[in-house]
Amino acid sequence: MNFAHAATESTAQVTVNTNAWHAILTASPIVQITLLILVIMSVVSWAIIFSKKRAFAKLEQQDKSFLDEFWSAESLEDIQEKSKNFPQSSAAKVFISGYNELQKVASRVLKAKDDEGPPPSLHGADNIERALYRSIDNEVMQLESRLTVLATTGSTGPFIGLFGTVWGIMGSFQKIGAMKSASLAVVAPGISEALVATAIGLAAAIPAVIAYNHFINRLRRTEIRLNNFSSEYLNIVKRNFFKES
Repeated sequence: MNFAHAATESTAQVTVNTNAWHAILTASPIVQITLLILVIMSVVSWAIIFSKKRAFAKLEQQDKSFLDEFWSAESLEDIQEKSKNFPQSSAAKVFISGYNELQKVASRVLKAKDDEGPPPSLHGADNIERALYRSIDNEVMQLESRLTVLATTGSTGPFIGLFGTVWGIMGSFQKIGAMKSASLAVVAPGISEALVATAIGLAAAIPAVIAYNHFINRLRRTEIRLNNFSSEYLNIVKRNFFKES
């Protein structure tokens, strides 16, 4: 009867000592540092996810509004004035880059022009094209910023968790050797902290991977939209201001 009572108490003690929170508190310093790294990576990843979600939503909304204004405007001057109302729009920033370069080209030609005679056609459309695509590259680089953190968390999180898992299992084997017993009371704490490390590693990595793929897809759509807009804008500029080659 005494043996049964002792076994019951031992089982209850093992159950209490192998819950996730107790496993974290009693884990070895190496495993605790590993878990801390994973938690920090997860917190940073979620902060980036929410920040990028707001940034993309604002950008897409303002791009749509700006493009509506662009196609309904009567002149480039009107568009340039209205573009100030869309500070978060990548399309508006691309337009301003092309418009500023167009003004530079026009000012050089007008300085060399005689006072009399018809307005000259411009030369130097390549300069405007380069300005447009340089602006697109800048916008894409800005949108890509910090996405590498999500990619890094998604690719390294499981392996960092695996390191904690291996270390916890090693601790269990060391206890088996020291106590010369493979009972549940001996191996359970190490196995518990090992599984917690694996779980937290996956919990940090999975949302980061999903968010990274989602934002990369939105980024590619934005890049295609900007390239299409730049092509249309460049065609309008060439048709109205430049000589046919």
